[in-house]
Amino acid sequence: MPRDMMNSIEDPYERLEALGVKLPPARPPVGLFVPVQIFNGMAFVSGQGPVAPGGQRHTGKVGSEVSVDDAYHHARLVGVNLLAVLHDQLGSLRRIERIVKVLGFVNGAPGFGDHPRVINGCSDLLLSVFGPDRGAHARSAIGAGSLPNGITVEIELIVGLSPAG
Repeated sequence: MPRDMMNSIEDPYERLEALGVKLPPARPPVGLFVPVQIFNGMAFVSGQGPVAPGGQRHTGKVGSEVSVDDAYHHARLVGVNLLAVLHDQLGSLRRIERIVKVLGFVNGAPGFGDHPRVINGCSDLLLSVFGPDRGAHARSAIGAGSLPNGITVEIELIVGLSPAG
């Protein structure tokens, strides 16, 4: 869909549909933590990884075993998984007033330095779903020597919420 038509759509679910994105069921936590912690009108979303709806994990070192382009798509998948968790925990993505912060970790090969380009996969998705007013966010993209289960990318999110209604 052309960008000018996308900009006329306000609803995040309509934007997801226009992008051809279907939210998967939220995956339960694999450790001793909650998927989302809500405090003072903010939702702090625990880190999610690039796990496809069928359960396949994308693994490997970005920059040696995995290309930057593939890792970008893995980060986009993580963005979808983050939205699925928020939908599950909040009841509706319409409660999201603003994407505040994205913190992305890339399982990079030694010497890899293109972390921001990888995490753009998630940022681009969030901007597409929430538009520039609600989707623009602060962000950090950090290299990691390893990530759980060898996944390529892990991303956590902080969002500002409207009151429950």
